[in-house]
Amino acid sequence: MEPRANAIRSILIVGGGSAGWMTAAALANSIRTGCSITLVESEAIGTVGVGEATIPPIRSFNASLGIDERDFLKATKGTFKLGIEFVGWGRIGHRYFHPFGSYGRAFDIIDPHQYWLRAREAGDTSPLDDHCMAWHLSRAGKFSHPSQNPRSVMSTFEYAYHFDASLYAGFLRTYSEARGVSRVEGKIASVALGPENGHVESIRMEDGRQLKADFFIDCSGFRGLLIEGALGTGYNDWTHWLPCDRAVAVQCEPVEAPLPYTRSTAREAGWQWRIPLQHRVGNGYVYCSQYLSDTAATDTLLSHLDGAPTTEPKLLRFTTGRRKAFWSRNVVAIGLSSGFLEPLESTSIHLIQSGITKLLALFPDRDFDPAVIAEYNRLSSNEIERIRDFLILHYKLSERRDTELWKYCAGMDIPDTLAAKIEHFSRYGRLVQREADLFGPASWLAVHIGQFNLPRQTDPLSDFRGIDGRDWLAKLRAAMAAETDRQPSHADFLREYCGADIAV
Repeated sequence: MEPRANAIRSILIVGGGSAGWMTAAALANSIRTGCSITLVESEAIGTVGVGEATIPPIRSFNASLGIDERDFLKATKGTFKLGIEFVGWGRIGHRYFHPFGSYGRAFDIIDPHQYWLRAREAGDTSPLDDHCMAWHLSRAGKFSHPSQNPRSVMSTFEYAYHFDASLYAGFLRTYSEARGVSRVEGKIASVALGPENGHVESIRMEDGRQLKADFFIDCSGFRGLLIEGALGTGYNDWTHWLPCDRAVAVQCEPVEAPLPYTRSTAREAGWQWRIPLQHRVGNGYVYCSQYLSDTAATDTLLSHLDGAPTTEPKLLRFTTGRRKAFWSRNVVAIGLSSGFLEPLESTSIHLIQSGITKLLALFPDRDFDPAVIAEYNRLSSNEIERIRDFLILHYKLSERRDTELWKYCAGMDIPDTLAAKIEHFSRYGRLVQREADLFGPASWLAVHIGQFNLPRQTDPLSDFRGIDGRDWLAKLRAAMAAETDRQPSHADFLREYCGADIAV
């Protein structure tokens, strides 16, 4: 069957990196005939290339492309990720874990964490983390795939990956080109708009080449060459809620076997990430330039590395927020061109994936129906705003007042959508969900409890259940400890399953 008369016949992706090549791969996998796909990038410009930690939905993206997990991890020198350890966020010296998965499994109509809260009131001092399979494995430096048996505690966790983002882009480039995507090397000199409808008609390269298309995907990074530079969409600035505006990143040698989790350590003017790969450790300091100089941030980062640095520090400047429209006319912005949220919860690559998923679900024809564009923008706005609220939660709940940044965060106003969630949990320990919440109840629970937002009382219905959950909680902890003892170390699992070729 031939495509309809007004079907999109040509797509031009502006920019490479993870955003460009993830988009190219997904389009090439979905569009089998009748439409050309071209990607333009310049090796001279480079990419941000520090987004190395992910969340579990990346597995479904790779699976949708038919990518074998072993091949992917070998090619990207990847490791497994069971969650994020937060150090010094609630209080100096305190740690907690945000797991992928749940805290046990529901055994009553009341959420299990309500029974943990009641046990705590009765004097049980067991940390919430101890009821999470992902933390048992992480703490022991172990990993195995989740069980398919729903009765096993090994079925109660999920996982994602750490990987080299530049190697991932190269891996997907090979995948895309094998499926017909054309790559054009070079820098873009100008963008031409149609005189009647204001759509992007073509781009002109510095060497004079002109490239035309029906549909353009802007993956040009922070500058937003098409969505902002050509179409002037506008930007919603969120730095009053998330004041960090810079990051310095550096790679270092590993000094131990890679841990199966990311670590986020709160510092004077922001936080430091630690991401273990098979061949190196990625590190960065996200900070607020109002309270810390670039030099001081770099010095702080370098003084807190596990091993010797292997790259020069790379400075990034950003403005947290989003485009006022993610899709304008015949241009969709995906990745950093659509907005930026600091990588506190490893959502950068997920937002690329989510943008692609929505694009495929709302794929246009050359009429570019305004209703389709409006729905894409509505869904995209809701999702990034819910993620924004989750990130703000980390800063707002901190009890730290030792530096100017933490004092500011304690006193700042927050979105009403977040304030309502905090209040519901503060009153009864209830986890209120909203449309487009990426992070589920277990994630919100981890941060609430981990940063000392303890409810004033438990769910009133729990008074009438006639259940003492302490025995169930003790059995859960014992089962998780026993399963952890049986699993291989993360390093051994990587070596056997997907060991990469690493130059010595």
